[in-house]
Amino acid sequence: MKELIEYIAKSLASNPDQVKVTEESNEEGQVLLKLEVAEEDKGKIIGRQGRVAEAMRVLLRVRAVKDDTRANLEIV
Repeated sequence: MKELIEYIAKSLASNPDQVKVTEESNEEGQVLLKLEVAEEDKGKIIGRQGRVAEAMRVLLRVRAVKDDTRANLEIV
């Protein structure tokens, strides 16, 4: 899941070397992915009215269902 979000973010960002994804798990088996990008790339990652970010979250949820878990994406 981490690789999926990292691939999408690096494809969209002007500074792909500044893209960083961290993965955290909790006791219930939920996964939290934190996406960090350069300040000038945040607009591209979030998109108009959050459409790009929402699309990334949908893809992440689909991937999580295949792994029989739950996942959330947080853009920092």
